[in-house]
Amino acid sequence: MLDRRVVLITGAAHGIGLAAAERLARDGYHVVIADRAPEVPSTSARYVQADVSDEASVQSLIYGIRQEEGRLDGLVCNAGFMIRKPIAELSLAEWSSVLATNLTSTFLLVKAAEDLLRGAGGGSVVTVASTRAHQSEPNTESYAASKGGLLALTHALAISLGPAIRVNCVSPGWIDTKAEHLRDEDHAQHPVGRVGRPDDTASLIAWLLGPESGFVTGAEFVIDGGMTRKMIYAE
Repeated sequence: MLDRRVVLITGAAHGIGLAAAERLARDGYHVVIADRAPEVPSTSARYVQADVSDEASVQSLIYGIRQEEGRLDGLVCNAGFMIRKPIAELSLAEWSSVLATNLTSTFLLVKAAEDLLRGAGGGSVVTVASTRAHQSEPNTESYAASKGGLLALTHALAISLGPAIRVNCVSPGWIDTKAEHLRDEDHAQHPVGRVGRPDDTASLIAWLLGPESGFVTGAEFVIDGGMTRKMIYAE
């Protein structure tokens, strides 16, 4: 068994997940990345190609951690994607695929890894939802439903699994995960004066996994530069 803390991060081939992997590696964690992508950028993490919406794939992933690392101190449930379509055009299969990856995967991962997280002497789970759990743009029903469900699942797990396992939720707003060309007005509309960066969310995830947040569980942390607190009216 490894003598340093082990964390599993899903959906970590890019964006917030990759930033969290890099941050936690700098903090001294042994990092395991899981993603559907065939490869990820070069990191010090151990990479496992896995579809976390599939129960057998999740069980294989956690079995591998039992065999390779022998412990699991942290779990970051970050895998997710969006299908943006009018509801009349959204098929049941598409709806189900979004919920399976964005929501059901957390249930499968925690169920499979609960004993490992307890055995670490006090594990921590961080789910990555979205401010879309609270507000929406048109044609995002499946994504909003999955993120709202993830927020509720977070506090349910915190009550069921405490005190041994803490479970908290991070809800990002606009995070520039693709190095987009951003306009001055994109930044200026945020009360903090800029669009978010993946490292912003990674820092919050690192705190929630660590001992300094030991009195925090079942909570949601909105990280959106203040946008959800801003009244917006058409001029």
